[in-house]
This record gives sequence, structure tokens and C-alpha cells, in this order.
Amino acid sequence: MRHLLHKHKKQVISSSIAALVTTLFVVPSFGSRATWVSETYGLEATSTSSMVGKRVVTHMTTPDAVRGLYVTAYVAGSKELREKRIVSVLDSTEANAVIIDIKDYTGRVFVPVVSPNVVAEEPYSPLIPDIEAFIDELHAKGVYVIGRIAVFQDQHLVSRRPDLAVLKEGTNQPWRDYKKIAWLDPGSREVWQYAAAIGQDAYDLGFDEINYDYIRFPADGDMKSTSYRFYDETSMTKAAQIREFYQYLHNEFARRQIPISGDLYGMTTTNTDDLGIGQVLEYALENFDYVAPMVYPSHYPSGFYGYKNPAAVPYEIISFAMGKGVERAVIASTSPLKLRPWLQDFNLGAPYTADKIKAQKKAVYDVGLTSWMMWDPSNTYTVGGLEPKRVSP
Repeated sequence: MRHLLHKHKKQVISSSIAALVTTLFVVPSFGSRATWVSETYGLEATSTSSMVGKRVVTHMTTPDAVRGLYVTAYVAGSKELREKRIVSVLDSTEANAVIIDIKDYTGRVFVPVVSPNVVAEEPYSPLIPDIEAFIDELHAKGVYVIGRIAVFQDQHLVSRRPDLAVLKEGTNQPWRDYKKIAWLDPGSREVWQYAAAIGQDAYDLGFDEINYDYIRFPADGDMKSTSYRFYDETSMTKAAQIREFYQYLHNEFARRQIPISGDLYGMTTTNTDDLGIGQVLEYALENFDYVAPMVYPSHYPSGFYGYKNPAAVPYEIISFAMGKGVERAVIASTSPLKLRPWLQDFNLGAPYTADKIKAQKKAVYDVGLTSWMMWDPSNTYTVGGLEPKRVSP
């Protein structure tokens, strides 16, 4: 879904207390991850302390109300662009969080990580060369920093490791969807470990929360021609397989008390099936700290909730969709405040003016929720749709 949009588109320290800092900021489980990396790839892992150097990593507590702006690695990596499109908005409006691409739909990893990339030719793509300084700048402004990782849609890894891909039936070749995009097998534990390792390393750089996207099976293409080397479709449903992945992420991050969030299709709040991609709202709610349905009005089909053009009626669509999400969270005996929807700030289906941005936020608040994240693939946000920053007297 998000790929279509791209087309349109949380002290220098003396040696006497160094041990304390290590206890506070170094991964308790690093040894086990380093062992896994070494055994799997025959590579040496760099220690967290040498990667961080003299810089002290700090983290922010999750705000009661997150009001986030999505940031591409390209914009985050350009001081000029991020100042103009992101920092200026943070300085002048209610926005208090950013969601920066750590690994996007291409599969490229944009921040330095301790665990070697399974793509042996390169450790990462340095689009954000000063990511640590940028995180520190954002923290100094009181901005909560979320790192986004696209998981199973990963062209880059498939090109290096086709054995991990969803396969075309009867072959060892990667299956591709209608956009010619290849996918990773959601049953591969190696892929799971890779996604978790990137997230934990990003947290050690200073990201306050890790957000996982594309946590599903492929959605379009000749699905009858798919074949899986790791997912056993004869003994497990897609929803059960994705639930196991969610449980894996929960276990990996909960032991370090690292907040994680998961992005879901918007219709997971209203559909009771898995949409054919393995996504069930309740399974996400039980495993993620926050769940982010992508309730972009433009992405709902004509006729949804009785509206010919859902994009033209953002308040109605989001109040219905997130209202259903709230109901289901209550029935599942979990806090509805775990729901943090993605909202639309891009022109698709209708011009998205300041009024439409405000209408979406009002719908979120009217169903009892407090948080949202705004998506614009170009990162040119509609400032008029955001409340001005409150200045303390």
C-alpha cells in the first residue's frame, strides 16, 4: 500500500562510572546476538560501546499523546530539507514526534547498526550520515523519535538472498506481485532475527521506539502461484504465522522494555477476517505497545460505509474505522489508547487541505483516542492543519 504512495507521490563520562553507563545503555543480550551473527555469517560484531563512542545515548518516555510526522531517510539525511520540512514544523506546531525510516520498502538500511547486514556487500546505506546528532537535536527539543522498519517487502535482501523470498510455485525464483516487487517469506526465522536486530541496534543509537511496517503477506498479484520454503501453509493459517512473528517481536523487545509499534491495514479495524494477508487487529494489540492502522480515507474502496468517495469525507471514515477499533480493543480487554492511527496528508482521491487534516484529527479525538501519526511521502506537511505550538508563559 505504502509503495503506491511513494509512486505518487528517546556526558562525556569519567572512567570511574563507565561501568554504570554500560549497564544503562548497552544491550544486555548483545552477547547472544553477537554469537548468532558470528555463527550465522562468520562475521565479527562491533561492540555497542565502540559504535557509540563518547556519546551518551538517552531515550525519551513515550508521550501521553503522540503527534508524529513521517520522515524519509532522504529528508532526514539532508540538513536543509529536514530543517525546512520537519524541524520548522516541530518548532511551530503541536507535532512532538517523528517517524524516521531505518529500513524502507526497498530493503535498504539507512542507519549504522552493530549486527552485520545479511547483505554482505554493504553494512548500510548512509543516507543519514549524522543520524546520532539529529536524534540528539530532536531530543533536546523534546521530540520523541521513532524508527520505522519495513519487514517483509524487501527488494534489497531478496536480491542478495533469494532463498529467503516468497517463491514462484514450482521454481526457486522469487515470486513478484503486480508491481514486480518481491517479498520475504514471513515464516523465515532468519528474517525475523534480522528485523529484530536492526530494531534493537537502532534503539541503541537513540531511537525511542521501533515501528514495524509491512508485517504481512503480500496483498496483490497472482497469489495462487506463491510458494513458501519456511511458511507451512498446509498446517498454519497466514494469520497464525503473522501472529507468531508479532509474538517473537514482543518477546525480543519486552525483555529490554523497548517500546514497539506495528502498522496495519486500515480495514483491520472493521474486517473480522485477516484480509488475506495475515493481519488481525487483536493479534497486534496483544503483542505491540502501540498499533497503527493506516486509516487513510483515500485507501478505502468506493462504497465503504456508504460513501462513493471515502477520501472526500475523512471525518466520517476515520470516526467509523477507529470507533470500531476502540470497540474491539475494549472487547479484547486491552487499552484503546494503544491505537495510534496513521492519518493522511497527501492528495489522493481528493485535495487534502488543512480542513481535511483537522477533520481527521477531530475524528481520532471524538472516539476517545489521543495519538496519531501523519503520513506524507514527500514530507511537506500542511502546517495549517496542525495546532500552533503552545508557548509556556
